Amino acid sequence: MLRRLGVLDWIRIGLLVLGLVFVATGLLPREAAAESLDEIWPLLIFLVAVIVLAELTKEAQVFDAIAARMAVLGRGNYAALFLLCTAFASFVTIFLNLDTTAVLLTPVMLALAPKARIAPLPLAMTTIWLANTASLLLPVSNLTNLLAMGKLRLDAQEFAARMWAPQLAAIAVTMVFLWAFYWRRGERRDLRYSPPVLEPVADRVLFAAAAAGCLLFIVLLLLNAHVAVAAGAAALIVVVAFLLRARERLTWELFPWQLVVFVTGLFLVVPTLSRHGLSDLMAWMIGTEGDPYRTAAVGAGLSNVINNLPAYKAVEAVIPAADQGRLLSLLAGTNVGPVITPWASLATLLWFESCRRHEVRVPMRRFLITGAGLAVAGLVATVWALTWAL
Repeated sequence: MLRRLGVLDWIRIGLLVLGLVFVATGLLPREAAAESLDEIWPLLIFLVAVIVLAELTKEAQVFDAIAARMAVLGRGNYAALFLLCTAFASFVTIFLNLDTTAVLLTPVMLALAPKARIAPLPLAMTTIWLANTASLLLPVSNLTNLLAMGKLRLDAQEFAARMWAPQLAAIAVTMVFLWAFYWRRGERRDLRYSPPVLEPVADRVLFAAAAAGCLLFIVLLLLNAHVAVAAGAAALIVVVAFLLRARERLTWELFPWQLVVFVTGLFLVVPTLSRHGLSDLMAWMIGTEGDPYRTAAVGAGLSNVINNLPAYKAVEAVIPAADQGRLLSLLAGTNVGPVITPWASLATLLWFESCRRHEVRVPMRRFLITGAGLAVAGLVATVWALTWAL
């Protein structure tokens, strides 16, 4: 098992070990550690359930079927396919979490590329950019949103009411950048693509159960159910179906231990650093005048330096709970901004690994430059929409 651990896995484990060392040495009091961990256990239940749901939904070929039908529906027209792909990636991100888009939708789209004779890079960039920028609307869309809910004291419907305008702005700007730099004819070269031949699903019962599970998850979210309850109920339906029809596919590899280890370590390390000088630095960086653009810029900048989850936790600690405007601006920065560096979000790291496995070359200079442009334009549009909505 140790041989199968990658560099990213060892970083996650190291983060957890460092957090435990902080607790053992008293740098983080045990009461504070217990309070921090008590905050995240519902999030961990949600993360495990939603990843299992998404993994089994992919195994049931739901994503494959939708992607293939999108290509057929586009009838060889790239503009139509572009609109369908952006809508699909945005929908999956909003309702099933950005990591689902990066980890599970990316290989589906890349597998579609050779079947329809489509260049893979535009499809890949669509998934990763929208995995980040389409993650503002619901608490489940991004772990940073879930982390913010306790301090914001909003339910899912109230959160969506505050974020619908910023979300539309972020998606609109992303679509402009995707078309200009990756989808237009001068970039893709081909005038039309070849619609693929539709293939039947292997097991209609599993397909129906997975589709029903995803639909139940969405309905429960709209009914304002707790995210852990909604994800757990939906995952249970799909797990039972696989127990009855394909038990051999239910392996321990479905359990996302990497995310559990990373989040747990994060909630021990960041509070410790905040107690020993980090909070003072963050307060100086965002200033005292409450500028939403500055707060979003700091969140985005830190995300591209150290990753968006620790960036969010570090800055959130110095923003009062009553200042909802700045907390939401910080979310804009840590959700829309992490599109420049490969390590800016966990979703981007996982996406790069998926591209490597599928032998899709990502020009790094182009990725950095276009990502920087999207981050700046996206943040300006998103924060403007946020202040307008307020």
